[in-house]
Amino acid sequence: MKIHEYQAKALLAQYNVPVPRGEVAFTVEQAEAVAKKIGGSVVVKAQIHAGGRGKGGGVKVAKDAAEAAAIADKMLGMMLVTHQTGPEGRVVQRLLIEETLPIERELYLGIVLDRVQGKPVFMASAAGGMEIEEVAAKTPELILKETIDAGGGLAAYQGRKLAFGMGVPAASVNAAAAAMNALARAYTATDASLAEINPFILTKEGKVYALDAKINFDDNALFRHKHLLELRDLNEEDPLEVEASKHGLNYIKLDGTVGCMVNGAGLAMATMDIIKYAGGSPANFLDVGGGANAEQVRNAFQILLSDKNVKAVLINIFGGILRCDTLATGVVAAARDLKVKVPIVVRMEGTNVELGRKILMESGFNFTVGQDMRDAAEKVVKLAAA
Repeated sequence: MKIHEYQAKALLAQYNVPVPRGEVAFTVEQAEAVAKKIGGSVVVKAQIHAGGRGKGGGVKVAKDAAEAAAIADKMLGMMLVTHQTGPEGRVVQRLLIEETLPIERELYLGIVLDRVQGKPVFMASAAGGMEIEEVAAKTPELILKETIDAGGGLAAYQGRKLAFGMGVPAASVNAAAAAMNALARAYTATDASLAEINPFILTKEGKVYALDAKINFDDNALFRHKHLLELRDLNEEDPLEVEASKHGLNYIKLDGTVGCMVNGAGLAMATMDIIKYAGGSPANFLDVGGGANAEQVRNAFQILLSDKNVKAVLINIFGGILRCDTLATGVVAAARDLKVKVPIVVRMEGTNVELGRKILMESGFNFTVGQDMRDAAEKVVKLAAA
C-alpha cells in the first residue's frame, strides 16, 4: 500500500525524523490559510502516488500566501503527467503546503528488503535529488549500503559511517545519523516494504531535513496496523484493483489483451511468461488463491471482463485446495450471468479434473480446452488476435 508524501512525513515525524513545517490542503482557501500560517515563501506540492512531480509541473515555489493561492488554483484538479504515471496522468486532489528551506546539499536515503540476505538494507548516496535507479546505472560507487539488524535496527556507528561516506560535515554527522536511525525504526515498526527520503537535505545552517518522503507498506502485514489503512487513498489506485481487493483477489492491471485467471502467484507468473513466449501480451496478473470458491471465481471473471482491452481469457488452474469442478462451476456461472462474448481457453489439472472438464463441455458454451500450458497459451494468443 502506498501513501502520500504529507502522510509519510507525518509518520516519520512520529519517529523523530526532522521534516519541514507543512500541512495538507484540499482547497484553494485551505492552501492560502496554511501559507499564511507558515509565513514567508512556501512550496506548493501536488500529492499523487508518483515520482517526478517537479518535472511535470507539480512542485512550485510561492513568495507569499497570495501567490500560493494562485498556484493552488491552477494545480488542484490538473492532470499531472510524470514518467511514473504514464501518459494518462493523475488528477491532483490535494496539495502539501510547506516551508522553504535554505538548501546546501541534497542527499539520498532509502531502505528496502534485500531478499538474498533476508534483511533490510539501508542505502545512502551523495547524489540526492536524482532517481536512485539512474545513480545505480551510471555511478553505482555513489551508493553506500549497510545491512540493518532486524532486532537492533541501524547501529549508531553505521549511521555515522554512512554520513561520513556521503561527505556530511563533521558538525552535522550526529544529526544525520540520528535521522537515519529514526528512519530505520519507522521502517521496521510499520512493516514497510520501502522507505525513501529523496532528497534528504543539509541546510546552510547545518541542519538536516527530509525534504521529500515515500513509504510503501507490506499489504500482508496491515492486519497489525489497522490505523495505517486509514491512510489509503482509493482515488490513486486502479478501480479494478480496488474492486479485486474487496473480494480477496490479487489483481494487477497490465497493458495486454489476454486476461489471465490463475491460482497461485508462481503459476500466474509462469502463465504471463508463456503468453509472452507465444507472442501475446497479458492484460493482468490475477491470482484467485488456493482456497477460492465459485463466488470468488465469478467475481474474478467479472473483474477480468471489465477491462475493455481483454480480447480473450486464459484460465490456468492446478486443482488442489481449489478443485477443478469448483472452478468449472464458477466459470460456467460467470459466463452465463455476465453474458461473456470473448473466447475462453481453459487449462486445468489436478483434483477432480475430469469432472471439471465435463462441466465445461456440457455447459453449452464454446470453451477451448488447452492440453498443456504451451498449447493453451498458443490458442489464447491466436484467439485474442482474431
